[in-house]
Amino acid sequence: MLAGTASAQELLVEAESFENHGGWKLDTQSIEIMGSPYLLAHGLGRPVADATTQIELPEPGTYHVFVRTKDWVARWDAPGTPGRFQLLVDGKPLEETFGTKGVEWSWHDGGTVKVDSKTVTLTLHDLTGFNGRCDAILFTKDGNPPPNDSAVLPQWRRDLLGLDEAPTLKDGYDLVVIGGGYSGMGAAISAARAGCRVALIQNRPVLGGNGSSEVRVWAMGNIRRGKYPRIGEIVEEFADKATKSPGRKEEFGDDKKLAIVQAEQNIDLFLNHHAYKVDTEDDRVTAVYAFDTRTSEHKKFVGRLFSDCTGHGTIGYLAGADWEMEDKGRMGMSNMWAWAEADEPVDFPETPWALDLTMKDFPYPRDHHGQWFWESGFDKDPIQGAEAIRDWNLRAVFGAFNAMKNRDGAEDHRNAYLTWVAYIGGPRESRRLMGDVILSQDDVVAKRDFPDGCVPSTWSIDLHYPKKQYAGKFPENPFISVAVHDRRVDRSYGYPVPYRCFYSRNIDNLFMAGRCISVTHEALGTVRVMKTCGMMGEVVGKAASICVSRDCEPRDVYERYWSELDELLRLPGKAYRASISEQFTIPDDALEAAGPYGPPSGVDPAKLAGIVVDDRQAEKTGKWTEGQGLKGYIAYGYLYAGANSNATVAFELESPATGSYELRVAYQNHENRGSKVPVTVQIGSEKQTHRIDMRQEPPVENGWISLGTYDLRKSDRVSVTVSTEDAGGNAHADAVQLLPVK
Repeated sequence: MLAGTASAQELLVEAESFENHGGWKLDTQSIEIMGSPYLLAHGLGRPVADATTQIELPEPGTYHVFVRTKDWVARWDAPGTPGRFQLLVDGKPLEETFGTKGVEWSWHDGGTVKVDSKTVTLTLHDLTGFNGRCDAILFTKDGNPPPNDSAVLPQWRRDLLGLDEAPTLKDGYDLVVIGGGYSGMGAAISAARAGCRVALIQNRPVLGGNGSSEVRVWAMGNIRRGKYPRIGEIVEEFADKATKSPGRKEEFGDDKKLAIVQAEQNIDLFLNHHAYKVDTEDDRVTAVYAFDTRTSEHKKFVGRLFSDCTGHGTIGYLAGADWEMEDKGRMGMSNMWAWAEADEPVDFPETPWALDLTMKDFPYPRDHHGQWFWESGFDKDPIQGAEAIRDWNLRAVFGAFNAMKNRDGAEDHRNAYLTWVAYIGGPRESRRLMGDVILSQDDVVAKRDFPDGCVPSTWSIDLHYPKKQYAGKFPENPFISVAVHDRRVDRSYGYPVPYRCFYSRNIDNLFMAGRCISVTHEALGTVRVMKTCGMMGEVVGKAASICVSRDCEPRDVYERYWSELDELLRLPGKAYRASISEQFTIPDDALEAAGPYGPPSGVDPAKLAGIVVDDRQAEKTGKWTEGQGLKGYIAYGYLYAGANSNATVAFELESPATGSYELRVAYQNHENRGSKVPVTVQIGSEKQTHRIDMRQEPPVENGWISLGTYDLRKSDRVSVTVSTEDAGGNAHADAVQLLPVK
C-alpha cells in the first residue's frame, strides 16, 4: 500500500499511514493541538524498531524533503534533544537529524535527495528511544514547505493526499456514540441490545479508555445495587479484574472488550477514528465528522441521537452545548509506569533533559510501579495543553528513573529496568456539559432524592491536588498528587445520580455519559470512576431506545416517559431485541438479579437453606463498625463493637410453618473477639442467653454455631440479640439462620 498520493510536483506522506509502524506508536491525543495523529518512538530509553513504507513519487529526480516534527523538550529550554531520529530514503539517511528543532510543531528542512526511481522505501529510524515524533513528510520539487496549519484535515492536506472533498457518508443510525471508554461501551451495547442501530467511534485502536491496557487505571466504583440493581450488568461483562493499577497489559482485557462489542449485530465499530467536527441545525446535532487516523479518510456520521462519551465534552463543545470547566483547583492527568529487576545489571541512559530529580524528590515506586499519583497539569489547559502535560509527566518519570539508576539510588537499582510507561495520558477533569440538573456535593452528601435518580455512585468524593511534600522543586507544575476524600458517600447502596445529568440542556438530541456529565467540580470527584461511568452509558442507551420508539428527545424521557425507562432499567443487562418494534428476549445466561446492596461479596444468603437474616436487616443500637477483613462472612460483611459499649444487634425471624427448627448464629473468629459474647434468644415471653467464645472457630460450615432446636408454630416470631455486655472482647454480629429439622 502506498503512503501518499502524488501531485505533479510533490507528495505528502502522513507518518501514520506507514505500512509498518515497527516499534513506533500511533499517538492521537494531540490532534486538537497540532491537527494530526503522529508516530511516537516510545522506547523507554532504547531505540524502537524502524517504521517503514513504500511510496510512489511523481517522477525520478531531485526533491526537497521537509519533515513535520519538533524538539519535544524545547518548550522548557531543557538541555539535550531526546527525540532524535533519522529519515532514510532507500536505506540512506538524510544528512539532517530530526526532532532537534522547534518548540512548536513545524516543518524541519531536511535538504534534498536525488532518487533514480519513482518507487522508493522510507524508513523512520529512532536514535534514542525517548519519544521522538513524526507527523508527516513532504517531497517537493519547488523547495517550499506547505503551510504549518494545525487545523484538522485542512484543504492543503486533503489536496496533497488526494482525498475526496465529500466525506464518506455513514447514515441511518439511531445513536452515534463518540468515545469508546467505559461510558461509550456501556451506551453502545445498551442501545444496541434495546434495538437501536449504533455507530461507536473511538480514536484509539483499543476500547476501554482509561480502563484499557494503554492507560491501565483499574475499574473502580460498585455496580449492580441501589434503586436499579440491574444497572451495571453490562459493565460486569467487560470490566477488568486487574490486581493493581497499573497492572499487566493482559489484565485489562482489550481483546475481551473488543469481542463483546463486535458480537453486537446492531453496532458498527469505528476504531482509530477521531471526531473533529459537527453539523447542527435548530439546536440539534445532525452529523459528526471523523477521520481515520491511519488513512486520513474522512467520514460523515448521520444519526437521530448522539452521545458525547469523549470525557472532554468535545462533541457538546463543538455543537455549542452549555459547558463549564474549573479555573482553579482542577485535577490533572496521570501517566503511570512500571519497572522490574533483571538477573544482571541493566544500563539506563543519562537524561539531562528530564526533570532534575533525586530520590527524595518523589515517592518511591514500591511494588515496582508508579501509581495514579504521578499526575501533573493541575489548572493547565487539559485540551490544548494535553501534549505538554503528557510530556511533563514523561520528563518526571524518566527523571525519577534516572535518579534510581544513575544518581543516589544507583547502588540499590543496578538490575532495574523500565517495563512500561503510559504514553497515553489518563485525564481526570476537563469540560462538563450542563444538563437540566447540575449535581452538587451537597446533593450527594445530603442524599437528595431526585425522582429520576438511577446510577449508583459509590466512590468517595475524591479530588486531587499537588502534594506539598514534592511540590517545592517545581512549584509551577508539580508532578505528584494527593487525594482528598469526602467519605460521606453511601458506598454500599450508592447515591442515585439523576438521569437529567445525562443530556444537554440546550442541544436537544445530545446525551452525555462519563466524566463530562452535568455535575459540579466537587461532585465529579465521586462520579468519574470507570464502572460508574459505564453505568451512565447503560442508562443512556436504554433512554435512546425510548427516544426512537416515541420519536422524542432525551428530555421527554424524563418528562413524559419515565415509567418506560423505569421498566427498561429493571431488565437484565443481556435482555435483547433486534429492533425497537420487537419484544425483549431474556437469554439463559442472564445474571441473577442483585439486591439493593449489590451482589454479596461473601456467602450468598439466597444459596443457603432455611431463612437467613443478615446484619444489614437487623435492628442496631449503639456504635457498631462494619467489617469485611475476616473472610467467610455472610452477604456483605459483618459488625463488631467493643465490650460493654451498650451496643446491641437484634435479628427478627418468623417461622414459615409449624415444626422443629434449628437456630444458628454466624460469626468469624479472631483473637480480639469476645470469649463470652451474650446471644439472647426470645420466643414469645421465653428468653435464653448463650455465651459464645468468638475466639474459637465456629463448628458449622459457613461460620455458624447452633443455638439449639425449637418447636415453633406457624408465624411464631423469634428474636436473636447479640450484645456487648461483659463480652470479654469485641462482640461480632453477622447473620442468623432458622433451619427446618427434617
